[in-house]
Amino acid sequence: MKIENRQRKLYTNSVTENSWSGYQSKTMWSHVIFEHPSTFQTLAIDPLKKKEIVDDLITFSKGKGYYAKVGKAWKRGYLLYGPPGTGKSSMVAAMANLLDYDVYDLELTSVNNNNELKKLFTEVSNKSIIVIEDIDCSLDLTGQRKEEEKKEDAKEKNPIAQMVKSEENSGDNSKVTLSGLLNFIDGLWSSCGEERLIVFTTNHVNKLDPALIRRGRMDKHIELSYCCIEGFKVLAKNYLDLDSHPLFETIQSLLQTTQMTPADVAENLTPKVVPWDVETCLNNLIEALKKVKEEARLKTEEESKSKTYGS
Repeated sequence: MKIENRQRKLYTNSVTENSWSGYQSKTMWSHVIFEHPSTFQTLAIDPLKKKEIVDDLITFSKGKGYYAKVGKAWKRGYLLYGPPGTGKSSMVAAMANLLDYDVYDLELTSVNNNNELKKLFTEVSNKSIIVIEDIDCSLDLTGQRKEEEKKEDAKEKNPIAQMVKSEENSGDNSKVTLSGLLNFIDGLWSSCGEERLIVFTTNHVNKLDPALIRRGRMDKHIELSYCCIEGFKVLAKNYLDLDSHPLFETIQSLLQTTQMTPADVAENLTPKVVPWDVETCLNNLIEALKKVKEEARLKTEEESKSKTYGS
């Protein structure tokens, strides 16, 4: 009962000093109460994809014996990718609410080196989700190893560059490396705990090093894309308590030919004046979709003209 009624927490990595009766200690994580309202019922994604993700999460949460049988640490990696505003952070919150897990929001730019990363990992509790948001922006871990190797070769041939490199290494500016992060995900240190999800989010999946997101590290890749008619219906229910309307057909036709994120759709469905009516909100969305469609058409024409004149 205590476990079921516990308050879930949202952690962030920051070393803080704690004192009690003269005793000093360092805590790697600080936290607040986690009360995010997002659930899989409120996520604006395709119902079939939603069911697939929920089934996968529940199977994982009940898989202690299976993971022990196959000789793997009880953990699973999720890669959430797609344009901004497609619900990646909301997906993480929905995962936590479904499984009743704590969330550890890991800010890599605040981690000094690989050893500190290991310490952070060992302090993560079981039944938790470790999240690195916008990992392509967090550190220089995005598939540039060959370029870095070329730079290193050039430095070795340049004595001045070698002196600069040794001075850099003598300072306290050490950072997390790709190999350190990979060990954190699925190396020996990844077995120090159980029932953990590791989630990466990114807007640019093509920028990530293939070694970072291969199966076995990021086991399940989930693309969150622009709003479809099924996602719109979820948002219409959430924001307007509406299951059907004659204008739905017009909106469906526009969504099939227009790219608009669920966040933008939700904003246009949000009532702006009081009192408000359903038709006004739906018409606001229709006008916004028409505007986006026209802007996309003009942009395509401009690009076509540029190519023609360029050739």
